[in-house]
Amino acid sequence: MRVVAGVARGRRLSAPTGRDTRPTADRVREAIFGALGSLGAVEGAAVLDLFAGSGAMGIEAVSRGAASATLVDHDREARSVIAANLAATGLAERAIVVAGDAFAHLARASEVYDLALLDPPYAFDRWSDLGAALLPRLAPGAVVVAESDREIDPGAGFVVVRVRRYGSTVVTMARAPEGPPPPAGAPA
Repeated sequence: MRVVAGVARGRRLSAPTGRDTRPTADRVREAIFGALGSLGAVEGAAVLDLFAGSGAMGIEAVSRGAASATLVDHDREARSVIAANLAATGLAERAIVVAGDAFAHLARASEVYDLALLDPPYAFDRWSDLGAALLPRLAPGAVVVAESDREIDPGAGFVVVRVRRYGSTVVTMARAPEGPPPPAGAPA
């Protein structure tokens, strides 16, 4: 696994051992970031990489010009691998690795993100809950990329702009609403 493009192009990335982490294949990452580039979603973006695993997606974003990345994973080994990958690519100063569950991070975070990368285990089935927790942390018009083994509904408020299958991986791209999110408890 390597960084596909940008300032860290060609740098090797490690992955955590075992079957709990499923790094996004280079060709899928290349296709995703090609589409994100055409949407103008990477350059200067504040990126959130939930379920970060190896950190390959967040690292790819920073390599391609994102201003910063927050990489969240609950697994200690994954966080260690992410830190090593950031050091190996020279991108550690533009990223932060956060320990914890995706929902817990979203509940306590105060940052606003322009791009969210979501790659939970394929068995994950709380997409609507995740979308609802994520929406208040997104800038108006922010782009969300979700990887799954099936088509997913990112939840109320999101507009799906692209769905593509790459082998067993289905990538859904959606945009957050252009206006500010409604207050908690307000009718949609």
